[in-house]
Amino acid sequence: MKPISLIRSRTAVLPNENIDTDRIIPARFLTTTQRSGLGRFAFHDWRFTEDGSLNPDFPLNHATAQGCQILVAGHNFACGSSREHAPWALLDYGFRAVLSSEIADIFRRNALNNGLLAIVIRPQEHRFLLDNPGIELAIDIRACRIELPDGGRFGFNIDGFARTCLLQGVDQLGYLLGHAGAIAAFENTRSAA
Repeated sequence: MKPISLIRSRTAVLPNENIDTDRIIPARFLTTTQRSGLGRFAFHDWRFTEDGSLNPDFPLNHATAQGCQILVAGHNFACGSSREHAPWALLDYGFRAVLSSEIADIFRRNALNNGLLAIVIRPQEHRFLLDNPGIELAIDIRACRIELPDGGRFGFNIDGFARTCLLQGVDQLGYLLGHAGAIAAFENTRSAA
């Protein structure tokens, strides 16, 4: 993972509520443990028609959503079964952050562990973002705030350890390995006692 301190992008809006992980990436595509390449399956059953062509009615297929790194999703995003493939698919698709008024806890943890920022925002802020697709946002992870083009700001909460890992560009194991010397020194003092 790369360190993340600021994400600046326009937003893509997917207003549907209760989007479960099977909508994010259908179970039939969970045949790999590779992270790369899963983006082509993100929201597959909504993005494509039965003949395999792009669904022109799906919001992420619109030209205005192309290149957006911030997804504003409807209430109760990523509910359902736990699958690490869901954040992998979103990251590979190009998203760096997901914002909603509610995000399933297990998805949120999986997302943060894999470098995808999953942020729960207040309902009135969520409504504003849903009503203003394509707005340019700056998400400052260090300051835990979302900056609007007019200078307005939304604060957000993030687990401190997850925030540290995002800022350092490491997962949980990488964080521990970064402290290998201190761990070894501690172990040496314990074994000598």
